[in-house]
Amino acid sequence: METAQQFRDLVARMKNVEEAINVIFWDLRTGCPKKGVEQRAEVVGMLSGDLFKLGTSEEMGRYLEELSAPDTLASLDPITRASVLERKKEYDRSKKIPADKYQAYVTLTSKSEFAWQEAKKNNDFNAFAPYLEQIVESLKEFVEIWGYEEDKYDALVQQYEPEMTARQLDALFGPLRERTVELVKRIGAKEQVERGFLNQQFPEEKQREFSHYILKQLGYDFDAGRLDPSAHPFMIGLNPGDVRVTTRYYEHDLQMALFATIHECGHALYEQNVSSELNGTFLATGASMGLHESQSRFWENAVGRSKEFWERFYGDLQANYPGQFDDVPMEAFYKAVNLVEPSLVRVEADELTYNLHIMIRYEIEKDLINGVIEVKDLPAVWEAKFEEYLGIKPDNHANGVLQDIHWTSGAFGYFPTYTLGNIYAAQLEAAMKQQLPNYKDKVREGDFSEILGWMTENVHRHGKALSPREIMKKATGEELNAAPLIAYLEEKYKTVYGL
Repeated sequence: METAQQFRDLVARMKNVEEAINVIFWDLRTGCPKKGVEQRAEVVGMLSGDLFKLGTSEEMGRYLEELSAPDTLASLDPITRASVLERKKEYDRSKKIPADKYQAYVTLTSKSEFAWQEAKKNNDFNAFAPYLEQIVESLKEFVEIWGYEEDKYDALVQQYEPEMTARQLDALFGPLRERTVELVKRIGAKEQVERGFLNQQFPEEKQREFSHYILKQLGYDFDAGRLDPSAHPFMIGLNPGDVRVTTRYYEHDLQMALFATIHECGHALYEQNVSSELNGTFLATGASMGLHESQSRFWENAVGRSKEFWERFYGDLQANYPGQFDDVPMEAFYKAVNLVEPSLVRVEADELTYNLHIMIRYEIEKDLINGVIEVKDLPAVWEAKFEEYLGIKPDNHANGVLQDIHWTSGAFGYFPTYTLGNIYAAQLEAAMKQQLPNYKDKVREGDFSEILGWMTENVHRHGKALSPREIMKKATGEELNAAPLIAYLEEKYKTVYGL
């Protein structure tokens, strides 16, 4: 069918432009000279505007109108059909936003990232606030243009998690919050484990070597990726043959780079193992941000922080840092990397309290978008919520309201996907245990091929061709719920702390 081929050609062209943008964006965040940031942001803005115009062009509109007709849609091959539906959803959403307004917004967010970096370095919230105010006002305007049924925030979270609503998030987060707070209090009454040995001097080069080693062991393909340092760890998938990860090295903190690397590896394994049939389409990525996050959290926590993992790799870590862990038993190391202690910084939070960090951000975002609070209120609101949820207060803006990069790009609605990822991950692990009863033995042996194969078969290969609900239903037979995550956390930490 000629129209279908023309549609596929246009989509392939758009994917090429997106890949060029992502390469520039990767450079912007990993190696761009300070004086080049302003112009680089303009380039990203211009190309993003061009991509936006292609996606909302009259040409695209004609193709979608013809191909989405019920009879025609039913006659298409499954991949083209899924691609048409995916593009139509984006077209209907994006067509409502004027192209010049969108380009100005992208330019604003590109510049705001550098402003945030400087503000964080100088502990100066007021320097970043004007950028954030413009971003919030733009998002409020976009929400009104897009429309929403119940809560304004729904229009934003659904960019990252299809069909998710604030009402559903509240229902999922409620029981998880209650059980987490209770468990944290019980742990707080116990004597804390020793962890000083995690904060020795660890040369960056040695950390880099071990990060490369662990990536390879987990199945990350260096022929289809690379590892670089950045201010904030991230993964960027240009195409399944070029999926890059970054990490952050702190020479006095072994955990930062180690677990950030494993975390980003989980994201990368997803992108590297998407079916090749989806190449050249916008389906060659994760089904949602929550499902994407399930992969990073599964590999970082269920695997990377498990006792079985360190039974296999602790000797390798000792060898990588000669003499530094000779007097530290594996059991002590395992407990140290699973220590529970309320902290100020999200990316340094332990697995148990992490979800409380997300809930704080979720509530703040929702209130900003609904006009309950204003940007100028953020430092005070942030401090109050941290004291309420975690019993601690930030002592500066850098480890408080300025710590995250997400708002610089306007990624409101993204934060809840982290906890959704934990919920997805626990459900997937529970299903995997039933189908691979020797799963933990394989981790202990350092053989991840069957585990990666199970995830690829049930999650990765589908890309975005199936919805998160369809993928989870096929893989687990259940609707999304927090019960498996609650059970996983309680079982793990009762064992670690002898509760």
